[in-house]
Amino acid sequence: MKIKKYFGPSTLVTAAFIGPGTLTICTLSGANFGYTLLWVLLFATIATIILQEMTARLGLITQSGLGEAIRSQIENSIARWLAILLVFTAIIVGNAAYEAGNISGAVLGISGIFGESVSWALIIGTTSFVILFIGKVKIIEQILIGLVILMSVVFIITAFLVKPDLSSVFNGLFIPSLTDKNQLAILGLIGTTIVPYNLFLHASSVSQKWKSAEELPDLQKENRVAIGLGGLISMAIVITSAATIFGKGVTGINEMAMQLEPLLGSWAKYFLGLGLFAAGISSAITAPLAAAYTARGIFGWEEGFQTLKFRVIWGLILIVGTTFSMLGYKPIEVIRVAQVANGILLPIIVFFLIYLCNKKSLLGSYINKPWQNALAILVISISLLVSFRSLNSVFGFV
Repeated sequence: MKIKKYFGPSTLVTAAFIGPGTLTICTLSGANFGYTLLWVLLFATIATIILQEMTARLGLITQSGLGEAIRSQIENSIARWLAILLVFTAIIVGNAAYEAGNISGAVLGISGIFGESVSWALIIGTTSFVILFIGKVKIIEQILIGLVILMSVVFIITAFLVKPDLSSVFNGLFIPSLTDKNQLAILGLIGTTIVPYNLFLHASSVSQKWKSAEELPDLQKENRVAIGLGGLISMAIVITSAATIFGKGVTGINEMAMQLEPLLGSWAKYFLGLGLFAAGISSAITAPLAAAYTARGIFGWEEGFQTLKFRVIWGLILIVGTTFSMLGYKPIEVIRVAQVANGILLPIIVFFLIYLCNKKSLLGSYINKPWQNALAILVISISLLVSFRSLNSVFGFV
């Protein structure tokens, strides 16, 4: 097996979810709850592998995106438009929240290097707008993703250097803990790993590398390796945080950087700042694009990166995200809310994915197997349960 087969659309998905949200939420989880929420990441990683395989298989067999499949496969016109509006609303709301977290993450990173300023969010939002408008996205994305990968490697190395309590790590991985205090953290970890817009992004990007059904086994191997690596990175962040700053409280980048001091010493703050900036601005470019591609697919708009409708969608996401980032909320809190919003919206998208992956008229013999349906339904059920309990604990519905 050539190594290049392990790098493709699934690798981009991994790079997309290892953003400022993952770094922040995983750090907070380790700092506040130690190793006890590692089981959530194990569950979320397995769930992501299953769901991304489903959407990738859909993209491979149909050679089109998830949005196009939703529009074309729901025959009743009323049901089709209700589905389109529901998915569109979920993606717009989710990506707007996610974008606020992306820009706030970049602000958090650059503030750690150059100091705080109210103008950072506007500068980062404007930079992202210019990059998207002129369409020179790929080269910049590759540079930023390279920095994110470097940051990820540092976390994995540090996870070994801090010599975590292995029995606590084992218990955290395999003994679930669900309390009134950790529900929002659980939902945030799910939302930062199983990212709804990545399901659309993956299906649309598969056809760029994989062309025939015979390549499905290779696609599945790539998916398992890439997503599994992403889960390992997320767990490494929780482990370093739990081992170094558990119980100390995290309010900004200085506290977050302490977990890397065993490897980087006094350079930890600057390295983490650069990593957060790279993760934030790369995701700040990707999220609006994903929303625009989704809208184009579900509404059947004409192809083209430069069309007015396409630009309006990504521009709307970018403006909303920049605005919320500028309103004075603490970046860490904005990021936390964004990941919780993702977790709440996830079941809506997964429901449609399960429906499409069981249509023989669409996928033929490549429809879901019973165990895939069972696991996907389990993902929905757990997400709904945690969402309800989390919202109930905050708002007191019942």
